[in-house]
Amino acid sequence: MSNRIISASILSADLSCLADQIKQAEAAGVDWIHVDVMDGAFVSTITMGPIMVEACRRITNLPIDVHLMINEPARHVSDFVKAGANNLTIHIENCPNVHRDLLQIKSLGCKAGIALNPGTPSTSVYSVLWEVDMVLVMGVNPGASGQTFISQTYEKISQIRSTLDRIKSNAAIEVDGGVNLENIKQLSDIGVDAFVAATAIFRSPRGIPAAVKSLKSALK
Repeated sequence: MSNRIISASILSADLSCLADQIKQAEAAGVDWIHVDVMDGAFVSTITMGPIMVEACRRITNLPIDVHLMINEPARHVSDFVKAGANNLTIHIENCPNVHRDLLQIKSLGCKAGIALNPGTPSTSVYSVLWEVDMVLVMGVNPGASGQTFISQTYEKISQIRSTLDRIKSNAAIEVDGGVNLENIKQLSDIGVDAFVAATAIFRSPRGIPAAVKSLKSALK
C-alpha cells in the first residue's frame, strides 16, 4: 500500500452528533471510518453492531473499516457485510477455524483482516498471511480508547513487516490503539500502512479538522 491511511475510529466520537463529526473528519482528509465492535465477552466493553455500520454507510461513502472484537465472529460476518463494511477484521485469539472464517469474509466481497492483541506473538498469524488483505496490530489492550501505546508493539510490527516482505504479500499493516502525533511517523517508518485514530481525532482539543490535518502532515 503506497499511500498511508488514516482510519478514524468513532469509538471516541460524540454519538449525539455522529454525522457531523464523520463529515468533519471526511472533509479534513481521513481515508476510512473505523468501527470497533466489542461484545462484553471477548473484551469487557460493549460497543456497537451492524446498525452502527449501517448508520455510517448512510453518512459517508468512505470505506468502512470494521474491527470485530467479539466471540464467534463468523456468526456475524454476513450481517456486517450487508450493513456496508468494506474491511472486516477478526482476531486470531478466538477463531479456531480462522482460515475458513477469512475465506468466508472474502467470499462475501469484503477485504479480510486478521488482528492480534499485545500479548499475542507475531508468529500466531503467519500461517494465514497468504489469505489476508490486512494485519491489524493492537497497540493497546482492547477495550477502551485513550490508552498509552505499548512500546513492544514496534518490534512486533517490524517482525510482521519483514515476514510480509519475505513472502511477497501485498497485505497492509494496520495499527490500532494509542496512535498519536508523537508516534505516527515512527510507526510509518517501520512499515505501518493504516493508522486507527480515535481520541487523537475526535477528542482533540484543537478540533477534528486540525487533528486530522496534523496526523496527515506528520506522515509526509
